[in-house]
Amino acid sequence: MNPELGLIGATGPRSSPRPASNRRLVAGLLAVVIGSLLFVSVQPRLYKAFCEWTGLYDIDRAERVATSAIPGRPVTLEFDANSHDNGLRFRPEITSLAAKTGEIVHVTYRVENTRDTTVIGQAVPSYGPQHAGGYVKKLDCFCFKQQTFAPHEVRDMPVVFVLDKKLPDDVNTVTLSYTFFEVPAGSVTSAATAEGSRK
Repeated sequence: MNPELGLIGATGPRSSPRPASNRRLVAGLLAVVIGSLLFVSVQPRLYKAFCEWTGLYDIDRAERVATSAIPGRPVTLEFDANSHDNGLRFRPEITSLAAKTGEIVHVTYRVENTRDTTVIGQAVPSYGPQHAGGYVKKLDCFCFKQQTFAPHEVRDMPVVFVLDKKLPDDVNTVTLSYTFFEVPAGSVTSAATAEGSRK
């Protein structure tokens, strides 16, 4: 055996799968980022459609709940607020309230933008227990649309809702919680441009 041939064979170029593997990884990460941005940009419309489908954003239905012949019963309402790393200081004006099913409830949340820049956010609600959300009929809520906060702006924002008198008897406490997520500025600009083109 020729030792020179053996040496050439040992040191010759080899095909490496690394570049292809790296390209797949980068493509996957880009897909995740783009998908996340698309979800955030369409989330307000999806939420409104969900509210209309479930009746959470049905004013007529809320008024029917308030005038229903079913007697109201006492319920404790709890309020919570969270901010998802966006510079917004967010809290409810009150943390708990005694109410009755069928009553129209008015509460206020306060938001302060602690940044030196404008923040655009979308509040997403959650409920405890989770199935209680189907019995919260909102008449007015800052969560219906994206909110724009100027640098260091402080704003009080109302929530008006009715608890359905058909709320299950085993639910005596309902927690209404909101989390503010920052919305990429481009999605708001695009939405505004599209709205302007329809007029």
